Amino acid sequence: MKLHELKPATHSRKGPKRVGRGVASGWGKTAGRGNKGHKQRSGGQTPPGFEGGQMPLQRRLPKRGFANIFRKRIAIVNIRDLHRFESGSVVDRAALIKAGILKGSWDGVKLLGNGEIKHPLNIQLELVSGAAKEKIEAAGGKVEVVS
Repeated sequence: MKLHELKPATHSRKGPKRVGRGVASGWGKTAGRGNKGHKQRSGGQTPPGFEGGQMPLQRRLPKRGFANIFRKRIAIVNIRDLHRFESGSVVDRAALIKAGILKGSWDGVKLLGNGEIKHPLNIQLELVSGAAKEKIEAAGGKVEVVS
């Protein structure tokens, strides 16, 4: 047997119901749609969220705040997360992704000063807090802000 010889089992596939083909068929005249009204017309479906004319829930609930469509998604990395890097290594976005610290797509990475660092590192990130910069330089490392 070959792929082009495959056929479904007999009577396993049922054809579509043919409505509107005369009164004798049992689905003639109104074609099972009833008499008159919105749902009897062509295109007569209700939109999602329609509640029979009652004010829909999404319009009844109060709206608050503001959604900035131009916002930048910034990933947060703390100094305590950098202990897995060897002394003197370069820490940039690619290194953070390879180490498994960063996942997903971000518009920028910011290094914050939570935690301690014992060995020097070369940091090359978009954003670095003042506390993080002080701690890195105190440990003998360098901080370079890249854009």
